[in-house]
Amino acid sequence: MTTSTDNAPAQWWLQCQRAAAARFAALPMPGRQDPNWRFAGAPDADLASYQPAAGLGEAEREQALAASDNAFATAGGAVFGNEQLLSFTAADDALAKQGVIFEPLTVALARHPDLLQKHFMSQPVALGSEKFAALHRANCNHGILLYVPAKVRITLPLTAWHWLAGDRQAVFPHTLIIAEAGSEVTFADFYRSLGTAPGLAVSVTDLLVGAGARVTYLGCQDWNEQVRSCHLNAISVGRDAGAKTLNCNLGGASARVESHSRLTGVGARSEMLGLSVGHGAQEFDQRTRQDHRAPRTWSDLLYKNILNHRAKAVFAGLIKVAPGAPQTDAYQTNRNLLLSDEAEADSMPGLEIANDDVKCSHGATTGQIDPEALFYLLQRGIPRHEADYLLAVGFTEEVLARFGHDPINTRLRAMIADKFRRGKRRQVGPADDAAAGSANARHPQHPV
Repeated sequence: MTTSTDNAPAQWWLQCQRAAAARFAALPMPGRQDPNWRFAGAPDADLASYQPAAGLGEAEREQALAASDNAFATAGGAVFGNEQLLSFTAADDALAKQGVIFEPLTVALARHPDLLQKHFMSQPVALGSEKFAALHRANCNHGILLYVPAKVRITLPLTAWHWLAGDRQAVFPHTLIIAEAGSEVTFADFYRSLGTAPGLAVSVTDLLVGAGARVTYLGCQDWNEQVRSCHLNAISVGRDAGAKTLNCNLGGASARVESHSRLTGVGARSEMLGLSVGHGAQEFDQRTRQDHRAPRTWSDLLYKNILNHRAKAVFAGLIKVAPGAPQTDAYQTNRNLLLSDEAEADSMPGLEIANDDVKCSHGATTGQIDPEALFYLLQRGIPRHEADYLLAVGFTEEVLARFGHDPINTRLRAMIADKFRRGKRRQVGPADDAAAGSANARHPQHPV
């Protein structure tokens, strides 16, 4: 591994950014005619109206730091506000002595340019947001590099908080995790807003899981409900390695999440989890691919959406099995719980199999709260709104149990409970249609 402190990394980085800016300008804005955007609202075509995020004021900095409370022990963490590094706790000396690198990208560019040149956005985007990937590459200057050497196991999770503030500001967070053979690590990204102004967030996570390694990753976005976001997950899993990811969507006017898991080594395993809670006129657009490229690989996807008022969720997932991937074992499930007659869920699970020796299945369900379960609670004197809440929260538990990290799950449960409290107070009206855009104004306005 090389180390550099001269200007070469900065020059290489700037050249890549200029090339990405040219790609962004050349690529068309995706629309509903694109199969990868089927059923989704049109992306914001007025990207030029967003400005690179300006620095936070002192009061905003203090607010962001005070609210970046993991509520669980960590091995290290970072807090960013409008892409400024507000706080950084490095991995402890014992991990550093074992070769663990946990650094902001700005530091890693100078110290470890080889890792970034080799791995930064090294996996192509193929699920429809190529233009947004180019926008991210052209503007990204902040984020985290985590490198875990072979056979090093980090028992406590590492975290990063990414805050967005100001009117029509844009941020481009990035997380790059490289787990070498036999290593183990858990990482959590939290994306949140200060205030209620419109904004844009285009984030990317690169997970590179070496042979026999184990990586557990959480990406939880709770932007304010006027932010438009696009989050791209690129996951590569090597021989006998395992990756477990959870994408949790709570905020945003519209949030698109793409997760592409590539199982490249014999015996690789990928568990892809999703949990979204929407109200008002929020839209969550989820696109996934389980890409089996080697023999005896396993993947299992479970995405759950809870939708109230006029919220909408789109799920489009594909299990793809290559000719050279016999004995693939793959599953894909999307389940949607509608708390309102006007909520909407569109599911498009799919299979593309080029090998006979496989076991693959997919399915999707959409429904409302079980009337028998609701009757059971009402008969015991529980008010209707509380009964709905309890049953909806119960719907999330399968995903959290599968994620299996109790301290992080406790934090997520608190955020989900807060989202339900906000939904209980929510009124649907003209402001929702303005935030969501005319493409999402599907139903007459009414108070809930």
